[in-house]
Amino acid sequence: QSCRRPVQDLFQRLPHNDKPDKGPVTMLTVASDKGLCGGINTFAAKFTRLNLYEYEASGLPVKLFIHGSKGTAALQRLFADRFTTTIAEAGNKHPVNFTSACAIVERLIRHNPERLRLTFNEFISVMSYETRHVEMITKAQVDQMDKMDVSKAMDVYSFEPPTTECWDDLHEFYYACSFYGAWLQSATSEQSSRMSAMENASKNAGEMFDALELQYNRARQAKITTELCEIISGASAV
Repeated sequence: QSCRRPVQDLFQRLPHNDKPDKGPVTMLTVASDKGLCGGINTFAAKFTRLNLYEYEASGLPVKLFIHGSKGTAALQRLFADRFTTTIAEAGNKHPVNFTSACAIVERLIRHNPERLRLTFNEFISVMSYETRHVEMITKAQVDQMDKMDVSKAMDVYSFEPPTTECWDDLHEFYYACSFYGAWLQSATSEQSSRMSAMENASKNAGEMFDALELQYNRARQAKITTELCEIISGASAV
């Protein structure tokens, strides 16, 4: 939250457009590249799918920008024609970092989305996380705002150089901070969920091992008892 909040607070001061936007919606979904982490990727894909259906039912075209091969695999069968960009293996060789986030956002900026929605898993605690679907303010939406209202909303800040000169850079920084924060939250949720999943798997494997060991010992004891009975019966017959 700390890496996103300052720049998000700035953009939340912008005037809200009461008119419903009719442009295409770009959905940026943050998933992972590895499995064995509980329902992290399943919930991210499910939220994306449900919101996609909702937007298309409203007559809005949808474009998908997917981060993480597991998210791509979950959505590709039904929505391959909506994909614009897929990112895989971004955080595997190197830890999650702001430089990598900026490189990914550069690819998003090339598409210049009219409307942008960010879906990610927000870390709550070691035992829980929450899948969120966040609306972001795009450059296209800012361009449609009244310039006087935007200027009035920004009066509480001092800009150097003037706002008109630095606004594009500021907006790109807003994209990068928002994605980086979502990526960190998702990566943290992934690790905590994987830890819980592996702990449960180890516990279940231990219980199964104990059950199989008990079954084996009973079978071995039954075999020994049968052989002893046969030996005793043979000796008695002699």
